[in-house]
Amino acid sequence: MNLATNLTRSAHLHADRVAVRLGAQGTTYGDLDERSRRVAGLLAERGVRAGDRVAMMLANIPDFAAVYYGVLRAGAVLVPMNPLLKAREVTHHLADSGATVIFTGAASTAEVLAGAATVDVQVVVVDSTFTEMLSTAIPVDAVVDRDGSDTAVILYTSGTTGTPKGAELTHGNLIRNAEVVAERLCRLTADDVIFGGLPLFHSFGQTCTLNAAVAAGACLVLLPRFDPVQALTIMATYRATVFAAVPTMYGALLAVPDRHSYDVSALRVCLSGGAALPVEVLREFDEAFGCQVLEGYGLSETSPVASFNHPDRERKAGSIGTPVEGVQMRVVDWEGNEVAPGEVGEIAIRGHNVMKGYWRRPEATAAAIPDGWFRTGDLGRVDEDGYFFIVDRKKDMIIRGGYNVYPREIEEVLYEHPDVAEAAVIGVPDPLLGEEVAAVVAVRTDATVTVDELRAYVKARVAAYKYPRHVWFVDSLPKGATGKILKREIAAPAELSNR
Repeated sequence: MNLATNLTRSAHLHADRVAVRLGAQGTTYGDLDERSRRVAGLLAERGVRAGDRVAMMLANIPDFAAVYYGVLRAGAVLVPMNPLLKAREVTHHLADSGATVIFTGAASTAEVLAGAATVDVQVVVVDSTFTEMLSTAIPVDAVVDRDGSDTAVILYTSGTTGTPKGAELTHGNLIRNAEVVAERLCRLTADDVIFGGLPLFHSFGQTCTLNAAVAAGACLVLLPRFDPVQALTIMATYRATVFAAVPTMYGALLAVPDRHSYDVSALRVCLSGGAALPVEVLREFDEAFGCQVLEGYGLSETSPVASFNHPDRERKAGSIGTPVEGVQMRVVDWEGNEVAPGEVGEIAIRGHNVMKGYWRRPEATAAAIPDGWFRTGDLGRVDEDGYFFIVDRKKDMIIRGGYNVYPREIEEVLYEHPDVAEAAVIGVPDPLLGEEVAAVVAVRTDATVTVDELRAYVKARVAAYKYPRHVWFVDSLPKGATGKILKREIAAPAELSNR
């Protein structure tokens, strides 16, 4: 078993079809397979053997796929890294993983060289000379056979609760998860065109765009840095049939003034994940683009897909759907006991998608998977029909004077206001109540709403203890590489944070 066999199979069946496209540059399956063979040959020349770790710090370019499958083909373990990382972060990832080689793009070479200065690692730059470098490598035809339980990829978590940990995803994890996306959710064929705007170094982009596309022999059209106008242009030009994105990307498309002038009628499936999709954004997108959005849920530790609103079942707005095939989910209390439908608890997951563990962190693995069920850290509930709903991150819950306030509930109300473009609700210190509810809002360009009016709007729609006493406007909210809003980077005004 090896995830790279998806590429060799599609190259055999669809050699002349375009596998990956970036603008006018199209790489066929035959060419992609050949480049992956030469990447494997280059690694062999550099002493890489099965099980060795190989890092890659590349943006969404066609050679991301060549390096990705070439490393897997050699039987090595991939360590994908955000190309925006700085030297200090690069050092941690390389030292912790024990990578012996790192592939980097030209733009990140300086940071990689600085970060690798104290680590024994070989640096390969993927730039205009890369093709020439590959041409001298002896291609490796064979795909190294790996066991389904062997690690294929180590994905480092964002580190919101400490030093980033490496989640070990196996060949079995990733092959099955890609099959679920390709066959059950998107029903992909070789005729499909998938929009590739999600970062490929992230689990969502890898599984739901790259690996799913290659498994089906479909075409992946890349966009290195998300821009809503460019995204609409790409979808219209190449007749994209599948759009996978995080909620902020959906909001950005809706904010394009002349969005109706782009012909995206070929779209038939839209997937949303990475964060909770506001119900109002879902409904507005459905109406504006005529394509239903299927919201799902997962984490890096679950390969990532765990649940989705399925295309052949009822779609419930605001729900993350039901577990995908071969996966179980339940809601548990702090002791791990399953709670009744409708009650709030922590979501736990078990199935073929759950990681092998955290790389060289047995204690962290035992804490995350104490009884075979992976504890997600997300608060949720399940209804009588088995549909799951995210309430919030356990760590994001606000306790105001002894009352639990779930930020997502308040954010949903804020998004219902026509002047609100983005919103995040956080807790700020309060000397009497412990925490007070605060809302950080980016309004639309033609907005007229005031802070007081927005506060009153929410107050009229939620219980008195829930509405945000503190509201402030910003130009935009901080986001990570995937477009997910980063609450940990939101800075409260000094007069609030110092209380």
